[in-house]
Amino acid sequence: MMPAVNPGTYNPDEDVHKITDYRCVSRDMQHSSIKERLYLHLDMNCFYAQVEQQCFKLHGLPIYIGGWYKGDQRTPRGIVATSSYEARALGIKTAMSAYEAEQICPYIIGLQADYEKYKGISVLIEDVLEEFAPTVEKYSMDEYFLDVNFLKNKSRQEIEQYGADLRNLIYREIGLVCSIGISYSKTYSKLASDINKPDGLTLILDKEEARKLLWPMPLNEVWGIGRKRYAKLKDNGLETIADGIDRGYPIFQKLFGQYFGKIIWEMIAGKDRAKVLTGQHITKEQLSYNHTFSTRTGDIVQVRGEIMKGITRLSYRMRAYGIQAQKYFCFIGIQHKDHKGLGFRFNTNGYTNLDDYIHYECMRKARPRIKALLDRDFTLRRMSIGTVKVDHSGQQEMFFAEDAQMRNFYLAQDAINNRHGNGTITKASIMDSVPGKTHFLERS
Repeated sequence: MMPAVNPGTYNPDEDVHKITDYRCVSRDMQHSSIKERLYLHLDMNCFYAQVEQQCFKLHGLPIYIGGWYKGDQRTPRGIVATSSYEARALGIKTAMSAYEAEQICPYIIGLQADYEKYKGISVLIEDVLEEFAPTVEKYSMDEYFLDVNFLKNKSRQEIEQYGADLRNLIYREIGLVCSIGISYSKTYSKLASDINKPDGLTLILDKEEARKLLWPMPLNEVWGIGRKRYAKLKDNGLETIADGIDRGYPIFQKLFGQYFGKIIWEMIAGKDRAKVLTGQHITKEQLSYNHTFSTRTGDIVQVRGEIMKGITRLSYRMRAYGIQAQKYFCFIGIQHKDHKGLGFRFNTNGYTNLDDYIHYECMRKARPRIKALLDRDFTLRRMSIGTVKVDHSGQQEMFFAEDAQMRNFYLAQDAINNRHGNGTITKASIMDSVPGKTHFLERS
């Protein structure tokens, strides 16, 4: 048997803007005991904007992060990734177009995102937190959970002082403000940190406080309840957390399944027993890659390059997390006011995380669909690709086996990219992708 190449240390979340996996909906991410616990959620307020305000001495000024300028007229393009509170007060919102933001406020300052800078600041924050609590979960670059069970039997005043001390320490050491929520469920601690932004501290230590502060919130504030699930809940007369608690879990099981429905309801009711997860305990259940092209295209070769780029990044992250998949989805978005585009699913012959197997099956279904769109004179604007279901076991299959030489090729490629930077070695077909840069920094 051919010995496997050592790929070195992976960096799977490089250029991932926001970690969106739900880390407390799975049973293996929850404590088996039902004893009461205490959680702290820390949210760095408008993180990217705060960092840039500090770096360029722009305190008090409206700024937004994201987008780029195009052409001699310096027309803003792209979307607002985040904005300062001063900009939000003027009506600037995340996901708004940069053009619209500058129409609302002509003197707003638009800056490019600098993820290397934000990652560096995030490491400093994590270092402070790890000195403050024994177990810290980095939920994203600007959000953290702390296990503070050691405060469970302390007085309210002592718990409040702990939160205030942590908030003050972050400001003293890093120069940035944050909001903190402390509660008896992980979900509720996250909801609590949103109540008094910016620079707030909110404690919800019993059911009466939850009834007053959290229960009036809309259900889509809770993890796992997005736009579609919220619409389904509203169709059944459920709009607020109080509505969900009053109706009980059977309606959630009816709408979302026996397993997931019950867990969603437990989160709504503050009854989840989630663990504060360190990096070693995080389990990825789905991965995806999404990209809006710099300019729309009608060139099938360019779209193929974009698909290859997405598969390359997706496969790298799967290998980093030690997972494989057999079922995948792909979506091709179009530039049209009435139509979003088309999506499809495809299967590989077995569980894999190697680019070639995924690309072959994807393009076999994608080519005729893309051609049909182009034949109708649509221009293509974005693509998404991701896993439908992943496997963590790594067990060999009876009727499918990856080519050992191909696997070693990708492990060797990973080793070089892990050592010298992502993209040092890549597929030639990616060079055919839509012209323009993906990274905000490179669009200046």
